[in-house]
Amino acid sequence: MNNNDEQFSLLRKINVQPKSSQRDLAKELGISLGKVNYILNALKSKGLVKVRNFKKNPKIINYIYILTPKGMAEKTRLTINFMKRKMEEYDELKKELTEESNNNKKNINEK
Repeated sequence: MNNNDEQFSLLRKINVQPKSSQRDLAKELGISLGKVNYILNALKSKGLVKVRNFKKNPKIINYIYILTPKGMAEKTRLTINFMKRKMEEYDELKKELTEESNNNKKNINEK
């Protein structure tokens, strides 16, 4: 997974589950806790995410991650790029399968 994909995945998760802990995000995305922290700091420094404190338990401070308008725009841009890339992969696979099918038909007809 490249950095844009990781940022995209994290932005999507934050948008859906803003109260998730970094540990939960790491587990759901299949990346290390340190990587989640690194990406969140990068997103904060770019102004894409805001972090706010909230308390469920007086002894524990939790955070809520909020996408900024700039963060929503970036998530949209990354979504479009992701979909374009997947459509290109789909078209390439479809082309390969068609060629393979045509080759198989040709080989059967030659026998």
